[in-house]
Amino acid sequence: MSPEAPPPPPPPPLPPSHRTSHHTSRRAFLRAGTAAAIGLAAAGCGFLPEDPDAHGDPDAPIDVRPDGDLVYFNWADFVDPAVFAGFEKEYGVKVVQSNFDSMEGMVAKLNAGNRYDIVFPTAKWAQRLAQGRRLRRIDHSRLRNAEAVFGRYDYFADPWYDKGSAHTVPFTMYKTGIGWRKDKVGDSLTGSWEDLWSDRVRGRVFVLDDRDEVLGMAALKLGLDIATGDDGDLDRITGTLKSLRPRLRGFSSDSYNNLLNGNAVMTQAWSGDMAAMLAQAKDPSVLGFETAKEGAPVNSDCYAIPANARHPGTAMLFIDWMLRPENVRRNIEYIGYPMPVGGSEDTYSAVVEPFPECLVTADDLRDDRFFRNGTPEGEQARDTAWTHVKAG
Repeated sequence: MSPEAPPPPPPPPLPPSHRTSHHTSRRAFLRAGTAAAIGLAAAGCGFLPEDPDAHGDPDAPIDVRPDGDLVYFNWADFVDPAVFAGFEKEYGVKVVQSNFDSMEGMVAKLNAGNRYDIVFPTAKWAQRLAQGRRLRRIDHSRLRNAEAVFGRYDYFADPWYDKGSAHTVPFTMYKTGIGWRKDKVGDSLTGSWEDLWSDRVRGRVFVLDDRDEVLGMAALKLGLDIATGDDGDLDRITGTLKSLRPRLRGFSSDSYNNLLNGNAVMTQAWSGDMAAMLAQAKDPSVLGFETAKEGAPVNSDCYAIPANARHPGTAMLFIDWMLRPENVRRNIEYIGYPMPVGGSEDTYSAVVEPFPECLVTADDLRDDRFFRNGTPEGEQARDTAWTHVKAG
């Protein structure tokens, strides 16, 4: 980090709820309200119980054929529109899109009785849904392109969140680190989460508006379990974050605009959003990304078919379509996140070449820095800790 000149005076802090008026970050979202999050945690599994026979047997084989339009539910802008268009033309169906703003929001829609043909839970939420028999079983032998995943990425053959990947197919992988403006801060950081506390960036730092990511960052900094629900651990975590809170400009998951427009000079960020930012930046060389030496959270999104899907056959065709090599390459270039499909590695490496720290492989997942499901009491404690952090 260059010490030659003092940093310019920081702008006045913004309220914690600050958001830019327009955001393009593909994982950016507004968190569900605290009361809703607590209600989900108290439920234990994070969703309401449902009669397993209400929509048939979730373990019944799916007839892989077009059986209606695809009702699609995902983060916004996570599939190249040209890939959607090709699927519609190939199978004579329409893709009816809806988007969620958080995992809690996705589950709330499922609880309300909304019916989707395909959803995209993160690992811990896939585990909750599968254990609650809320997902259809996916027979990999009925997917022509499944071997490119399960034959090349043995991690996903039996992941911790879904034994035998019986209900899921991996969609993307990502990790969390620090993005910064080299033209404002310097070419390099110390390589620690401590960089977020640097006086040089005081008042110009954002952290993600995400409970697990922020609590997990502080846990790693302290050498604690990333998903701890222990009251003593959480007291230490909230104390650490209390010292960061006055230094923040705000909580925001829009790393795109915050860095591109200079609203932030440093931010906690997802690797894929940083990689995708290359297409937006006039001069990508002014941007940097690092993963902290204390450890980086890792995660994966999954394709999953809800138990009450009306068109599971079309959903299976869509998963297979997304695994076709040409569609994998096109989508990686569009979203900046790796898709664990054999043969796509060179495409992803080219996307992240200017940001080598953004590179995510299945080996990173083996480090086991996932956010895991805790007990209802532990999840309640984490909700309470997050409320205290946001309140300052």
